[in-house]
Amino acid sequence: MNASRAIDVLRSGTMLNLGRPPGAVVIGGDYQGLGIVRSLGRMGVPVCVIDDEHSISRFSRYATHGVRVPDLRQEQPTIEALLRIGRSLDLQGWVLFPTRDEIVAALARNRTTLAEIFRVPVPEWDTVHWMLDKRNTYQLAKQLGIPFPKTWSLLTEEALDQIDSPFPLVLKPAIKEHFFYATKAKAWRINSRAELRLMFRRASELTGASEVLIQDMIPGDGRQQFSYCAFFKEGKAIGSMVARRRRQHPHDFGRASTFVETIDLPALEALSSRFLRSINYYGLVEVEFKLDPRDGQFKLLDINARTWGYHALGTHAGVDFPSLLYRDQLAAAVEPCRGRPGVAWVRLLTDIPTGLLDVAAGRLPFGDFWRSLRSYHIEAVFNREDPVPGIVECALIPYLTVKRGF
Repeated sequence: MNASRAIDVLRSGTMLNLGRPPGAVVIGGDYQGLGIVRSLGRMGVPVCVIDDEHSISRFSRYATHGVRVPDLRQEQPTIEALLRIGRSLDLQGWVLFPTRDEIVAALARNRTTLAEIFRVPVPEWDTVHWMLDKRNTYQLAKQLGIPFPKTWSLLTEEALDQIDSPFPLVLKPAIKEHFFYATKAKAWRINSRAELRLMFRRASELTGASEVLIQDMIPGDGRQQFSYCAFFKEGKAIGSMVARRRRQHPHDFGRASTFVETIDLPALEALSSRFLRSINYYGLVEVEFKLDPRDGQFKLLDINARTWGYHALGTHAGVDFPSLLYRDQLAAAVEPCRGRPGVAWVRLLTDIPTGLLDVAAGRLPFGDFWRSLRSYHIEAVFNREDPVPGIVECALIPYLTVKRGF
């Protein structure tokens, strides 16, 4: 099948089993990338996985190519690798799917160059910068009247004395990757003024003081965290769902969700859409909130301008996010859809130890934990029709533990 015929098949809504349409390039091959590979592979779309780590996605039965590169954290090497691979494998017209913030930034700043080979479903940098730097995110949220935790952006250690909120507080980076790769942490809990000074000094050495944010700590764990997930285009969501974290690891500041379920929560759609419309956002997005029990407000924490760890939950809830973006990039018909509530996703390899720790700490009754493990609808990696990635991930546990704390 030639490219034009593949698009005709897409427009008709038929499964792509008659030939090879333009493919997709998944940049980053962890379980998040695996969800994209499976979503598009089931449609008959060829998929190339590019990663700078040992990737489970390239072992999927749906992966057409798997390419290991030295570095996806630095912008210029990333762009050079994409262009080189695109030319050598003849990936003309293939759709790019980034899975990390730094890759989103690289694509946004190099859209014109990349568009000579690929379809680049990432907004311009003028849009993306409002989301990748939390200083910009909170500045715009304030202008739009969207609640967020009280936040201090300080330039000197002496300025810490200006903070008059009670402890505990949160220390977090304005730009995730500058902090995360060095610490394997999303944020630090600060319990005293002496600890505040010490941890501020440590964080400043890693990122520079200007990127250190101090934030009011909203009480509660992952069960107080909610996300609005969408394929957003021309001021509205074409596909959307709202999800609630049941468990995350680590407990206080989860690097990743381990058990998530869809719910019905229209308030998050209104807040998120207000932000996304204001920056003319296009593409896949996850907007994270935490419910503050002290005032009953949903407060904006973070925005991911890409797929997110549990996006495959959408497939079972009625919103196949990678498919929506891919079809739209090929000018195929995309019907509006909304995720139904009550659908659960789990990553067993991290959720079982997380849940047992919660049980031991008295935060979770064992019966509730056991029932949740018997009632989920989709597992992040393990799948009978595509079993090899799950086997490989088990073998990679020591590597993943050292690489990013698993």
